[in-house]
Amino acid sequence: VEVKEDYQFATIWRWETGYTQLNQRQDTSSLYLHGVRLGATVDFKLPYHFSIQTGVLATLTYGRNNQHWASISAESAQVNLMQHNIVQLQLTIPVRAYYNIVLWKQLRMFFYAGPQLQIGLTSYDVINTEQMSNPTIQWLEQQGIATQAHDRYVTRDLYRTNIQFGLGGGFEWERYRLQAGYDFGLNNIIKTPIVPSHKMNEWGWMCTFSYQL
Repeated sequence: VEVKEDYQFATIWRWETGYTQLNQRQDTSSLYLHGVRLGATVDFKLPYHFSIQTGVLATLTYGRNNQHWASISAESAQVNLMQHNIVQLQLTIPVRAYYNIVLWKQLRMFFYAGPQLQIGLTSYDVINTEQMSNPTIQWLEQQGIATQAHDRYVTRDLYRTNIQFGLGGGFEWERYRLQAGYDFGLNNIIKTPIVPSHKMNEWGWMCTFSYQL
């Protein structure tokens, strides 16, 4: 016969690290950024196998994207290629509700859901224009489109805040936890779109390992 334990309030601190992939989704294209997540979390234990988790995690990602522009040069009808190499650093603050299920001894399965706030620190875009004609580059600059390396937050291309809602789950054994989940971007993050109707959401998934202190 299973003996029900009395609830006792507790906080559980963890180090967390792992892989993450972000997807900056527009109507006609997507930019994928791959990288790592590292930080600390704290769980607040609740009755009936529930808990609430928050914390602060740093996410460092890299992505490459090719943007095509019609040539402005009269000598060539070729499509010009502008290459973007983006390094992005963000802080992530999750607020997740967890539900734990005991499978066997200290082996547990869990599920979680909840929002998280991403705060952009830098989104540095190194642009390669070697495959573009000078008339095309001049035309882009006249339209206010960056053709030099820049931080997309500093130049007001993107909003620094992004709100997401995530779902996920995983397994826990003693002090070790392995989890995976997907986060859905809820708000537009383009601040100064080239076309007024353009919007972009940042979604992402992650697979992380954490250790209880």
